[in-house]
Amino acid sequence: MRLAFMGTPDFAVPSLAELIASGHEIVAVYSQPPRPKGRGQKLTPSPIHAFAETMGLPVFTPESLKDAEAIDTFRSLDLDAACVVAYGQILKTEVLEAPRLGCLNLHGSLLPRWRGAAPIQRAIMAGDKQTGVQIMQMSLGLDEGPILLSERMDILPDDTAASLSERMAHVGAGLWPRALAAIDRGGVTPSEQVGEPTYAKKITTAEARIDWTRPAAEVDAHIRGLSPFPGAWFEAPSESGPVRIKALLSGLADGSGAPGTVLDDALTVACGAGAVRLIRVQREGKAAQSAEEMLRGFPLPAGTVLG
Repeated sequence: MRLAFMGTPDFAVPSLAELIASGHEIVAVYSQPPRPKGRGQKLTPSPIHAFAETMGLPVFTPESLKDAEAIDTFRSLDLDAACVVAYGQILKTEVLEAPRLGCLNLHGSLLPRWRGAAPIQRAIMAGDKQTGVQIMQMSLGLDEGPILLSERMDILPDDTAASLSERMAHVGAGLWPRALAAIDRGGVTPSEQVGEPTYAKKITTAEARIDWTRPAAEVDAHIRGLSPFPGAWFEAPSESGPVRIKALLSGLADGSGAPGTVLDDALTVACGAGAVRLIRVQREGKAAQSAEEMLRGFPLPAGTVLG
């Protein structure tokens, strides 16, 4: 097929690679414009932008696909379909209807659960045991279109947003050739979404703060769901004042006490019910490291109360 690919983050790269390997003609790649990054705030292309250039594909990075010129350019591509994976822009009707088969989206949840911006994080944070990847026909509503192809996946007890996202990216990539082949031969019937929708709103820094009064299972899910970005965080006391620390990996542990109290020398922390042991952490301004490594230079002995 004659395709455009629309995506931005690392999550989208396996899908573009799979479409190229499947022999489809990728006539254009759309991605978010380069953004300032790092200490020097150098303009840096997105992962999809960088990958597409290494593959010799033409890349378009409009700030918006809503103006007439950008829409006309998209229409002129004469596409069979557009494959969308975490592009990061709302598409207007003129764009959705321009390709012969419309625009198709790979979404990281079992719709209608977790429509919106952060489905992978929200599924882990909510304690869901299963999730999935789905290719859907895009419509004007937020992730409301009919489903073309699905693959269920288990959420493992030690999954973080990063580990689950990586697995989902590769499983989702494998759906594209099957979905396009089925659509091309008329062998797929779109299924309307069934059930009460839930919404995966964007994660805020304030929301990422750990509430130690919650049960240990919820605190653990909160930490893993926000790892590595933006990172669940708490404050630890020091001689110079509170220090913000991100918790990047945790596990359930034995113990009890006043919420937020360190129970041993291995950074086991009491919660509202039960306890969690912090396994990987990151102090403000420092690199990520194991809790054991951090404690050598920044001790938090039993009895310390974390904010």
